[in-house]
Formats: sequence, C-alpha cells, structure tokens
Amino acid sequence: MRKRLALAATAVLALLASLFVLAQPAHAQTGFTVEEGRLLDANGNDFVMRGVSHAHTWYAQETDSFAGIKSHGANTVRVVLSNGGQWTRNDASDVANVISICKANRLICMLEVHDTTGYGEAGAAVTLDEAVDYWISIQSVLSGEEDYILINIGNEPYGNNASVNAGWASATSGAITRLRDAGFDHTLVVDAPNWGQDWAHIMRDNAPDVYAADPTGNTLFSIHMYGVYAQAATVTAYLEHFVDAGLPLVVGEFGHDHSDGNPDEDTIMAEAERLGLGYIGWSWSGNSGGVDYLDMTEGFDADNLTSWGERIFYGSNGIDATAEEASVFGGSNPGPGPGPSPDPGGNTGCTAVYTTVGQWQGGFQGQVTVTAGAAALAGWQVKWTFGGGQSVSQSWSTSLSTSGAAVTAANASYNGTLAASGSTTFGFLGSGATPSSLALTCTAL
Repeated sequence: MRKRLALAATAVLALLASLFVLAQPAHAQTGFTVEEGRLLDANGNDFVMRGVSHAHTWYAQETDSFAGIKSHGANTVRVVLSNGGQWTRNDASDVANVISICKANRLICMLEVHDTTGYGEAGAAVTLDEAVDYWISIQSVLSGEEDYILINIGNEPYGNNASVNAGWASATSGAITRLRDAGFDHTLVVDAPNWGQDWAHIMRDNAPDVYAADPTGNTLFSIHMYGVYAQAATVTAYLEHFVDAGLPLVVGEFGHDHSDGNPDEDTIMAEAERLGLGYIGWSWSGNSGGVDYLDMTEGFDADNLTSWGERIFYGSNGIDATAEEASVFGGSNPGPGPGPSPDPGGNTGCTAVYTTVGQWQGGFQGQVTVTAGAAALAGWQVKWTFGGGQSVSQSWSTSLSTSGAAVTAANASYNGTLAASGSTTFGFLGSGATPSSLALTCTAL
C-alpha cells in the first residue's frame, strides 16, 4: 500500500466474463508451485493464503508482530521490505532473520519490495528492474527457502499514468524472466498497475501473456482492492474472471475503508472464500498519513485489536475461521466449528472433518478438510447424507454430486494427490438449517 495517493479514477467499467484456454507450463519442482490456477505448497497440497501485511521496513524493531499475527490464526504474513530506493534498505541478514521468525511462528512469508509503489506517478518510485536487482543481491538467503517464502517482486509497481502503464506487461514479464534466469525457483507474485487496483484492466487483459512468460508456470497475480471495489458485483466479476480463465490470483491487499472510497470488505472476504482464493489484509499496525484506521491493532499490541482487526480475524469469512496452516509445518488450523466428524469407515486411507464457517437465515457455508493417513494418496472421495433436508447449492475445490440427501465429493484435478498426513480442503454452500455435524466417510482412490 502506498502512503497513500488518492486514485484519479472513480468509475469502473462493468467487467465482462470471458474464458481463456490457458496452456500450463511445467511448474517448478521445489517449494510452492502453481498448478491449474491453484497455489500448492511444497507437499503438493492446496494452500489458500489467509494473512495480513506487516510494515517491517518502517518498524524493524516490531519483530513480536509475527507471533501476534499467528496468535489470531493467520497462515501468511506479507512483509514490507525496501531496496533502498525510497526507504532504508533491508539487507540480507535482516531478511534472513525475518524468514527465520516466520518459520518459527509457522507462517508462510510473502516478501515484497515496496519502493516500486506508484512508478510513473510517484516521483521517487523505482522500477521493477531495480526491484529485481535487489532480489538478486540477497539471493543467498532466499535460495533453499522455497518451501516457506513467496517473492512479491514489487508493490503496486505503476500508478495511474496511462502512457507509462502501457509498459506493465513487458516490464513484469521481463522481471520474471530475469529472476528465472538468475536461478530463482520460488513462486513469484506480481502486482497490478493503477496503484494495485487494475481499474483499467491492464493486468486482467495481459495476464495470460505474462503468465506464459514464466517458463516454470509458477507466477501468482495479486490484486489490491480498495475504493475501486466498493460494489459487490465489481469484486465478484474481477475474481471470477481469473478463476474462469484458470489464472492464479490472490487478493494481495484490501481494507475496510480508504481515502478513494469504501471497499466492500464483506464481499471480498466472502467471495475469496467461495472461490478458494487467498486474501491478505492491510495492515497489522503503524499506518500514518491519515489512514491509521487501517491498523488492525493499537500500537502493535496483539491483545488490543481495532474494529478492523476484529473484523478480519474474527468476522464472517475471517482469518481465524478459514485459515489452514501450511502442511510443510506438519499441522493444520481449520478454525473453530462444531467439532470433527470422525470417519466411521475405519482405516480407509484418509479422514474428513466438517466445519461450519458461516451461516445465515436459510443457509450456511461448510468446509471439509481431507487428510491422508500414513500413506500418500492419488485421489480421495468423501460421502455424507444430510439428515435435515439440506442441499448443496454450490461447491468449489471438489467434483460434487448429489442424489437426494446423499452427497459425494471427489477431489478436483489439482488437490487429489496428498502426501502422507497431508491435507487439503473443499467447500460448499448449503441451503436449509445449519447442521451441527456431518458423519463423513473418506475413501482413498
């Protein structure tokens, strides 16, 4: 997030849904990978980011923030770094320490260079090429950490200067190519232009070509949602466009309010959950310049959440209820719910646990966590029967069919392969009364 210029654009064109037939290059064979539009962790399990940004480069002394962020259920932290272009440079030893703290707190670490913010409009902003220079200069502490970190090449790398923004696709593709040529195997995250909000649809329209520029197919697109995304339909259309096209996307920043308008955080979070997309809120603490309302804590105090902090961590579709810890840490955090439903089928190679993650009059949202047993799985199937007249109206991350009250949910193409003790999730929207529990049967295929 920039410190923070108002957007020039106040109107957004209605987005047109379209489908792309996207060739998937072979992905990198280490660490996080992208496959069929999904982010997979190093064990090959679906990983959906649920986290917040922490302004480390401006508050390097606040290292307790990582434990605080974890204490509220996050599985990811997006760490603000500087290459020295606009702020004090974070050197290799500092970045290595940040990575070690993230790992100690079982957080996936998305590292980003903030100095690119608003290039072409903000006079002091640096280029993506200069950001790549920085990543290469600290490569020694990044190599070998592919299981635990993602590299967000440059924050909001273009402002609203249309003539400059025309170079976003070529500059972003060039940055990806340089990093791959330098030997980086990490998942790379690329931000949209227009201060990250892509109201001109530059990233949306050029994403297939930029994705194809990565020979490993291991690039993730990031949209920042502030005032441009004040309408639910705008949020849904943008997110669905990428999902329908098979292009990987994360909501890399969003807030509950902003100087350029009032973003619809409820829809952002609900749609990210419905579509199985990650989100990262801005930000833990330390905002200034009149946007201190975006602080999630008072003075970096994890025990003193603001209303925004309460909303993103504990509100509907919030972090605590929906985050799952990356399987590389050897566990999961499915969040609160009515409790696990044991697999009555005995030793069938996997277990399934149901959690209610949202409910409203006449409907509910359910999530099922599938966990492999002592052996790896090539596929799985979960069955249950509703006992109160409920039905499924929509599902994601699964191939789901129903016959009366009976439901069968099989793995999707991207989340069937699980390592021993590895896990993945799928979700659905249900109609009818919220079940207190479901008796699930999981079978390895």
